[in-house]
This record gives sequence, C-alpha cells and structure tokens, in this order.
Amino acid sequence: MQPTAPTTTSEFTGLVSTLIILLIVATAVALITRRLRISYVVGLVLAGLAIPKQILPASIGLDPEVILNLFLPILIFEASINTDISRLRGTIKPILLLAGPGVILSATITATLLKFGINLAWITACAVGVILTITDTVSVIVAFRNVTVPRPLATIVEGESLFNDGIALVLLSIITTIFTKGSFTIGEGVQQIFIAFVGGSVLGLGLGYLCVGLFQQLDDALSNILLTVAVSLGTFQIGHSLGVSSAIAVMIAGLVIGNLGFRQTSAPTEVSLVNFWEYAAFGANTFIFLLVGIEVNPVSLYNTAPAALFAILAYQIGRVVAIYPLLYLLSFFDRPIPLRWQHVLILGNVKGSLSMALTLSLPFGLPERMQVITLVFSTVLLSLVGQGLSLSWLVKRLNLSQPSPTKQQIESLQLNLIASKAAQRELASLLESGSLPKSLYEELFASYQARIASSEHELRDLYNQTTIADLDNDEDQQHLGGIHRRLYLAEKVAINDALRKGLLSDDAGQAYLKILNEKLLSLKDD
Repeated sequence: MQPTAPTTTSEFTGLVSTLIILLIVATAVALITRRLRISYVVGLVLAGLAIPKQILPASIGLDPEVILNLFLPILIFEASINTDISRLRGTIKPILLLAGPGVILSATITATLLKFGINLAWITACAVGVILTITDTVSVIVAFRNVTVPRPLATIVEGESLFNDGIALVLLSIITTIFTKGSFTIGEGVQQIFIAFVGGSVLGLGLGYLCVGLFQQLDDALSNILLTVAVSLGTFQIGHSLGVSSAIAVMIAGLVIGNLGFRQTSAPTEVSLVNFWEYAAFGANTFIFLLVGIEVNPVSLYNTAPAALFAILAYQIGRVVAIYPLLYLLSFFDRPIPLRWQHVLILGNVKGSLSMALTLSLPFGLPERMQVITLVFSTVLLSLVGQGLSLSWLVKRLNLSQPSPTKQQIESLQLNLIASKAAQRELASLLESGSLPKSLYEELFASYQARIASSEHELRDLYNQTTIADLDNDEDQQHLGGIHRRLYLAEKVAINDALRKGLLSDDAGQAYLKILNEKLLSLKDD
C-alpha cells in the first residue's frame, strides 16, 4: 500500500493544477467574449480546441458517468426551479406538442436521413437521431440576452428544452433496450414509457413535496442549499435505481420546490438559493463546454466535417418538418404561433453537452459506436460555433421586437447626457491648456449643464413615475427591470460594506437588506 501513496498524491495534485488552469482559461474567455459580444459557450469550445491535452498536468476528459450523474441533474434542477409554472400555463400546449410528437417526428426523420445518407445501421441511426433532437438551451438563452425577444417565445424555448430532454432520454433508453434484448414489442414500449413518465413524475412530486415540508421547518440558507443539492442528486439516483425517468423526476421535483418551496423561505434565503444554483449551473456548463473543445481532435474534426455537416442538415430538416406542420395544426385549437417565432425555434436548434454525454453512454457493441462518437462530437462543435455565433444576428434580422417609445425616449436622454458630459470634459481640458478664454468657457459650460440638468430631470421622472408592472411592452419591462436590479445590487453592496465596517447595527442593516432582497425577487422573472 505504501508505494502507491506518492503516485496517488501526484495524480491528485495534477488534477487540481489542471482544474486551476481551466478556471483561468474560463475567466479569460469570459472577459474576451464579453468584449467581443459573442456567446460564452462558443468561446469556451474554441478555447478548448486550442489547448492540447498533452500540456495539461493531468489527463481530464468528458466522463459520461460524471456528466449524467452530476452535471445533468444540476442543469435540469436549476432550470426547473427558475421556471415559473404560471408562465408555462399560457404556452404549455406548444411546449408539449414540440417536446412530445415533435421530438418523435424529428428523430424519425433525422434517423432515416442518417441511415441512407451516411449508411449507418438502423439501430445506430435511431440512437443518433434521438441524441440530435436535444437542443442546448444555454446557447439559445445567451443569444436572447443579446437580442430582445418576446417573453412567450423565450418561455416556449425554455419549456420545450426542459421537457424534451426527459422525453429524449426515455426514447434512447428504449432503443438501448431493443439493442440489448434483440427484440421488442409495442406493448413493452408503451409499458416502459408509462413507467418512465408516470413513475418519474410520482417520484419527483413525492420528493419535491417532502423538500417543501422541510423548508417549512428550516429557514437557514446553508441548510436549505444542502437540502436542495441532496434532493436534486438523490432524486436522479433513486429514479435510476427504480427504473423510472430520472430526468423527469428531477424536473418535477425542481418545479415543485421552485414554485412552492421557495415561498416557505424568507427573501434572503431564497436569494441565496437562487444564486447558488445559478453559480452551480454556470460552473457545470463552463467545464462541460471547455472539455468539449479539449476532447475533440482537430484532425478528426477535419476528417468528419462533411459527415457532420450532413448530420446538421439532417436534424435541421427533421426540425423543420416537426415545427411548421405541428404548429400549423396547433392554430386550430390554440393561439397561433407567429411564423417568425417558428423561424427562431428552428434557428435555435443548437446542439450541446447533453448530446455528447448520451453518445458516450451508448452501449458497447453498438454498430459503428466509435464512428458515431466522433461524428456527434464534430456535429456538436460545428453546431455550437456555426449556429451559436450566427444565432444573435439571425434573430436580430427577424426583427421580433420593435424599439418601444419608452426605450427610444430613454436612449435619446442618455445620448444627451453622454454627449454633454463629454463636451464639458473637453471644455475643462481646453481651459486648463489656455486654449479657451474663461468667459467663453463658462458660457459654453453653462449651456451644456442646462442640457444635462434637463435630461437628468426627465430621466428621473421617467424612472420614478413608471413602474415595471405598468408596462405592457416586454422590452420596456426588461430594460427598466435591469436598471432597478443594478441599483438594488449597488445598495446591497454598500449596506454589506457598512455592516462589515461596523457603521450600521445588524438590526438596521439586515432589515433594509431584507427589503432589497424582496425587491430583487420581484424582478427575478423580468
């Protein structure tokens, strides 16, 4: 036992060093992508491609067990607790239509094209078809942050992705069972789907409501964070052991906890929970997308590029055939979905980390398994870079949201403030250098000061007299909500700093922080 200890210690030290390097790279990518205004996840993939695995202190890669049992529950749970069921009600029909029949139709068409286009075995083509129906919500939401889209459209995208992950996992499980057993009847398929969905839902409801009951007994942020971590990861493992859909169980538990459990806690505790899970999901996505680039061999990417481009064409054709006809039928018994929104649902069909994780989890012995892994990795990479980089531009070209009068007025006033203050700084520079007489300086400075005072007065009246709830336009709500959020956060920083320095008593500071937390929570969905 003794001789192995130094080796184990060395491996652990190398792993820690590798993680530190990846964190530094991720930080640099965040700064660069923010400056270049491109998708963070695309930047991570490109950065990973530029890092040879050989230079890292320890070997690290995409372990399907880690992704499926750790990262996947985190991502599903975080998305679920932040999903407002009241918002889903208005769009539940298109979400279920696209996440149910839409996934089956799209996967069928994709599998057929892959079978005859690149000559995959039927069982393999069906598995890849299901894997490529899963949409990476992260890339789409990042694009939505750069371009304003109607809130119902964003809800449809988020809701469909939330549900179609679970449905795709169930379909892939059936395909794996068919390959393993060698035979499969329709009755067995229906039974497996029923057990997966109903069992997963019952498990999620049970553990979700159990967590809500415990929330009523606890109001401590750290204890509640530990509880939600245990529920999210534990629900996934229990679902796997019982043979039900773990993804659906985690999703239902997250919806229950986010919509009922958080109401049992105080505002500071809820803010802590939301912030923790936002950070957890951000960290999971950071490592997944960075490892995507590291894992893909540039030479293999070049060799499989033609097949990957065909795969992208195949799943986009499947998406087109699923979106337009199904949403046309939807218009006969529900509110019609605008055609431009349907274009976005197709353009946003970006592949991501879950597709690769499921590919790695395919059973050994599946025909052309290694070829499929390389193909899916290349397809995901090309999808992230190509579709991910162009998505914001394409959505902007669709002109989904016209600039509102409120925003135009705000931008006009901000323009006056920026220009006038810049002119005043230049006047001060000219006066100091002796290039401008003081009398002329005072006259020009006063004229600009009058413009500044007028603009500031109008802006103050606009922000003070207009509440977010009074606005009908989503763009106005998001703009003013963002401003209020920044102001509340600035106040929180100042209060916390004063508490640390002992300038305020804990009672007075905590009371005001509670008010600020409640205001921040009221902006959570805006």
